[in-house]
Amino acid sequence: MLSQLSISNYALIDHLEISFKQGLTIMTGETGAGKSIIIGALSLILGERADLKVIRDTEKKSVIEAVFDISDYGFEKFFSDNDLEYDVKECILRREITSSGRSRAFINDSPVTLPVLRSLSIRLIDIHSQHSNLLLADAGYQLSIIDSIAHNDALLAQYSTAFAEYRTAQSRLSAARANLAKAKKDEEYIRFQLEQFKKLALKSGEDKELETEQSKLENTTEIKNSLWNSLTLLNENEDSIIVKLSAVRQHLSQIRDVFPDVAELSDRVSSSAIELKDIAESLTALQESVISNPDRLELVEQRLNAIYDLETKHNVASADELIEIQHGFESKLSEIDNSDDELHALEDKLKQSEAEARRIADMLSTRRKTSGEAFIKELKEMAVPLGMKNLQFNIDFSQIPLDEVGSDAVIFLFSFNKQQPLMPVQNTASGGEISRLMLCIKAIIAKNMQLPTIIFDEIDTGVSGDIANRMGELMAGISKNIQVITITHLPQVAVKGDNHFKVFKTDSGNSTFTGIKELSLEERVSEVAYMLSGQRVDEAAINNARSLLGIK
Repeated sequence: MLSQLSISNYALIDHLEISFKQGLTIMTGETGAGKSIIIGALSLILGERADLKVIRDTEKKSVIEAVFDISDYGFEKFFSDNDLEYDVKECILRREITSSGRSRAFINDSPVTLPVLRSLSIRLIDIHSQHSNLLLADAGYQLSIIDSIAHNDALLAQYSTAFAEYRTAQSRLSAARANLAKAKKDEEYIRFQLEQFKKLALKSGEDKELETEQSKLENTTEIKNSLWNSLTLLNENEDSIIVKLSAVRQHLSQIRDVFPDVAELSDRVSSSAIELKDIAESLTALQESVISNPDRLELVEQRLNAIYDLETKHNVASADELIEIQHGFESKLSEIDNSDDELHALEDKLKQSEAEARRIADMLSTRRKTSGEAFIKELKEMAVPLGMKNLQFNIDFSQIPLDEVGSDAVIFLFSFNKQQPLMPVQNTASGGEISRLMLCIKAIIAKNMQLPTIIFDEIDTGVSGDIANRMGELMAGISKNIQVITITHLPQVAVKGDNHFKVFKTDSGNSTFTGIKELSLEERVSEVAYMLSGQRVDEAAINNARSLLGIK
């Protein structure tokens, strides 16, 4: 239940602190006093869009905070799923708005997104205002009423998952068909391109290898001359490096016994001589391998030109990139060649997901129709004492293609007079009749839902006398199970409350402020008397008020 509401810097409100109790709480006050302002502030806790015009002092932020007693409502999973601190007894929702347009939401002082705030708040409180009566003509709202009464939440969640899989299967099959149609349109082009790649039979890194070979073949004479000159200097004459190094080694060897200090140097010279002889042998082998081959050079250049032409055609710079393009063509052709199998698999998946979604939709339909029959009977019984003794009510069910909530379309059909045909509510009911119907529906829903708090904002507009009294009794009955807060102008309703607040306006300097006060028993007498008689409160009005309140 809503235990505390704090409103700061909102419209005519500078700061208000309101403590609520269980049962039926009445809020009264003159038109324009600020009752709807309080409800507007509370609606921000429900995630409604903020209007920056409501910020009273633009230098400060507007803050609305509501404290709920959530004992025995089992919200652990919600808090765990959203990584929020959980208090088994109390939950604090807060909304802050600045004149710059920034809006922040909090649950137990942890910042959250508006969807998360809304997801929790709609499980804590339901605000029914006069414009909510228009919902009764909405087919989607009518279906949601039946789902609430049928306790279809869990089954709807299952259906939502199944329907999402069905829609995904539809999308995948549609995309596969579109891709296949495009691929088949390009198939001849792809096969032609792929044939060029297959003829070329590229290998990874081949272009780099061929470029290296081409450079070698083009520079054969220069390479051979350089190798010969190197060999000559190393080993091909009496003045060569190796011959001289051998002489150095011989001189050092002659003195190593008498001058041991050169032993290491002598060994190093010997090693260098061996290394240089090995280099000379390698140069000889390389020289013999370098052969002028114009025919091979021509073949290499032809191969490179073919690769370069294909690279230019496909706007790439290497053989490896061409190979990637080839793989892409091969993959597309494979998709085309295997498309029938893929389409059959996707069609089977679509059939399976549709069957599962339809199976759950059928279960929903059965539960809805069963609950609908009980709802018809209960609504008629509850409406009769509210002055609708001739009410006839039926629910027209029809099957539609699967959508987000199943395969059912419903229309509530009403008749309020004898011999009057059943028609949609917007075609047959007055504003007062719709208000009474909505009160009955809310009462039925309240019995079937674990909802802590419901607020009625002048739901009794358009009624009076005994009907108003009976509506008050109905609200009092609802409050036996959940907390009910009712804004009313009717004394017959006001006297049914367990608690009574009066909303008023006061002037201070150049400003007007909205205030609220919880009334004592005698103050309630005066307020009800004022509601009964208007400006002039006489002894008769006081006595009548005391009688209505059950005070002797």
